[in-house]
Amino acid sequence: MNFSYYIAKRYLFSPGSSNAINIITGIAATGVVIGAMSLFLVLSGFAGLKDFSLQFSSYFDPDLKIFPSSGKTFSFSATQKEKINQLEGIAHFSEIVEERVFLEFREKQKLTYIKGVDSNYNKVIQTDSIIVYGDWLTNNDFQVVAGNGISRELSMGVEQTYTNLLSINALKPGKGIPSDPSKAIRTQKAVNIGIYSVNEELDKKYIFSTIALARTLLELPEDKVTHIELKLSPQADEKVISKALQSIFDDQVIIRNRIQLNSTLYKMLNTENLASYLIITLIAIIALFNVAGAIIMMIIDKKSNIKTLHNIGASLANIRKIFLFQGLLMTVLGTLLGLVLGFLLIVLQQQFDLLMITPSLSYPTRITTVSFVVVFFTINSIGFIASLLASSRINQKLVH
Repeated sequence: MNFSYYIAKRYLFSPGSSNAINIITGIAATGVVIGAMSLFLVLSGFAGLKDFSLQFSSYFDPDLKIFPSSGKTFSFSATQKEKINQLEGIAHFSEIVEERVFLEFREKQKLTYIKGVDSNYNKVIQTDSIIVYGDWLTNNDFQVVAGNGISRELSMGVEQTYTNLLSINALKPGKGIPSDPSKAIRTQKAVNIGIYSVNEELDKKYIFSTIALARTLLELPEDKVTHIELKLSPQADEKVISKALQSIFDDQVIIRNRIQLNSTLYKMLNTENLASYLIITLIAIIALFNVAGAIIMMIIDKKSNIKTLHNIGASLANIRKIFLFQGLLMTVLGTLLGLVLGFLLIVLQQQFDLLMITPSLSYPTRITTVSFVVVFFTINSIGFIASLLASSRINQKLVH
């Protein structure tokens, strides 16, 4: 066994000559445990919070979405549909027509967007997961599904009959200001058959309709769309499919994946995660420099032993390694214990809902391999630096 490692292990697990040394060492070891446990809890908590925040986008956003490179609409021919159907890796796709509209219901008004979708839309998006009341669209072109926010603002519920109709108003395509403003608006009547809920922003943004209703309202031909949304097969190569789609549309479209569609949300979550990691790491640095203090006190306590080791042939380098190894052992063991305690707390949270956000919603957590790796290397890197600085205090003057 390595000489320095053997002595370091003896020093670490044997009590010092005074209670003060033992207390300082115990405080340093506790700081390592708490630092590792806290960092693991924060990383696991943010991993769960990220999943919780993004689960709503998985209900609403497709795997890929195709936009026109210029203008609001682009042509989607029968030939292009056939080519997409033949692409390996694409499970389903849906044609979308989307535009800003003005809603009127029982003397209340709201400016929002209509999103006309075809019959494949519920295969691309989990419509069953977002409907909270009523039903999803059928083949009836005079039906809509409103967001929860829109429903509240218009005081519009789910209608069972066609007596209370929603007026959907859109500007007619064209240029210039017409002499008669009333002729510049096209109106369609529809009944609200369902209410969806995703998040506060989206609940106020869209009403869903059939694509036929949206095209009629906007006077669009049948080969025109504003977007195409696609669901990919589990093993699909996103980059390969995106390249093939660009070829089908002659590079006249923009293709974005789910992360790009929610880039602001991803950036916000990653920034918050990094900020929390840095704050807890700073606290861990302060705690881990107690290790350096404990090692320095141990050096003072073992001064006579150090002289004896030097006199029997141990070099200064080997003596420094003794205390370097002692600090590393304390850090590694403390980190492992902290990870075990953190893991147990996360498991208890997942099983028994120890921490609640609301009376019905527990704080989300997720255990990842990355969290274990990041905590282990972060805490031990800081511990190594602290131990190295402390052990460097041993010099020629100390052994004479």
